[in-house]
Amino acid sequence: MDRLVNSDVNELSLLFTGGKKCSTVFRLTNLMHTMSVAVSLTTTYPSIFSFTQSFSIIPPLGTGSFTLILAKTMDHPPISTPPDTVLVRSTMLPTGKATPEELRRLFSKPGPHIFKDVTIPIAFVGPNVIDFLISSTVSKTLEIAFVLSKAIAWCDESQLSLLLRPAAMNGNGYVASALLDAGADANKRGPDHQSVISLAIKSGDIDTVRVLVESGYLIDHEHDRFLHDACSVNRVDMMEVLCMGYLDLDVNSIDSEGRTPLHVGAIHGHVDVLQFLIAIGSDPDVCDHNGWTALHCAANNGHFEAVDLLLNSGNYVKYAVNKEGKTAFDLAVENGHTGLYDMLCLGDALHRAARKGDVEEMTKCLAQGAKVNGRDQNGWTPLHKTAFKGHIEGVKLLLNHGGSVDLVDGSGYTALHRAVEAGHAQIAMMLIAHGAKASMKSLAAPLDFDSFRNYDPIRGEIGRA
Repeated sequence: MDRLVNSDVNELSLLFTGGKKCSTVFRLTNLMHTMSVAVSLTTTYPSIFSFTQSFSIIPPLGTGSFTLILAKTMDHPPISTPPDTVLVRSTMLPTGKATPEELRRLFSKPGPHIFKDVTIPIAFVGPNVIDFLISSTVSKTLEIAFVLSKAIAWCDESQLSLLLRPAAMNGNGYVASALLDAGADANKRGPDHQSVISLAIKSGDIDTVRVLVESGYLIDHEHDRFLHDACSVNRVDMMEVLCMGYLDLDVNSIDSEGRTPLHVGAIHGHVDVLQFLIAIGSDPDVCDHNGWTALHCAANNGHFEAVDLLLNSGNYVKYAVNKEGKTAFDLAVENGHTGLYDMLCLGDALHRAARKGDVEEMTKCLAQGAKVNGRDQNGWTPLHKTAFKGHIEGVKLLLNHGGSVDLVDGSGYTALHRAVEAGHAQIAMMLIAHGAKASMKSLAAPLDFDSFRNYDPIRGEIGRA
């Protein structure tokens, strides 16, 4: 005979509740027909677990009830791998009687009279265990997978659905997947009406987002703003998953303030997000409820790269005014973002003044921060324009402020080339005197100086042959 008693369970399930006493009951049956047996109960960690009675006597074919108790209240379940166990030992007791002290001495002496009947693993179960696994740093192992599966088995659908929210919020895709497989409802919203996918996006864990998208979640276009959420955390990869999972996502959908995802990306200055949105059809000219475009948002927060991108993506967005009548430039000025002045306004003003030869206005623009070598849509610098138009005083001003003589425009021409093209020999000679190269390999067409043969240095112009 290899055992004297038998347990009614193969595992002890301890329903854990944080901050409360926890216990579970199990039964042992004496297999002897004519003799009583003494039973000893011990655990792997006596400091954590205790019993209502560690020693007991069970009459022939009788059954005894025993209670395993978590020794003290805890905030978190003391999960260990491998799991804690209860060791049941027994010995025959012909007299059928013994004091607790006598039983203690009996089991303290090893020998063939002591039977190791059964080792019963202890499993912590219930919602509190899952909540602990969601928020803890416990590594994903096979043992933890067993702990999770046992804990889930003690939860109903409502509890599983509630637990899915913290799993999403903590970016725990492993637990979220297990909860969904067990019957959690991904479409159940909390009191704040936020979806579990929205919570997962904000957690920053793309695996959790992917698990929830693949779970069959039904998007609610009235409340869900997934692209807005992904923009706020600067996650293009999540946006790609969402767009592939929900082909009907509206890239220009608005939130309660009338902001599109592009507005959100612009507020945070997330350039990669802005590039992605524009590539899939986001409209830079859309205004929110206050008349702000995405450019207003980027300029207000001083996001240089975002402003540059948005300027190159919209036709008239630079000149749009909000409900207060302010342009993006006005907002940049209000907030002291001087690095934006040139691209939002002063650059255009300098180019206009250069084209007209308005030296006073050019001086003012340069003093306020306009870039002397800033380019227009054709790659022309202010020096290209003054040279082409023949405004010699303007050329002098730009050269004195660092105007570069060898920059080429979109056609590969320098300011010197434009001056020669327009027949302004005096300006051409001035540019050469400042280091302009008469022949540059980068030019799309060679310079033609034949017209200079009749140049009259006194009159400062090219005479007719």
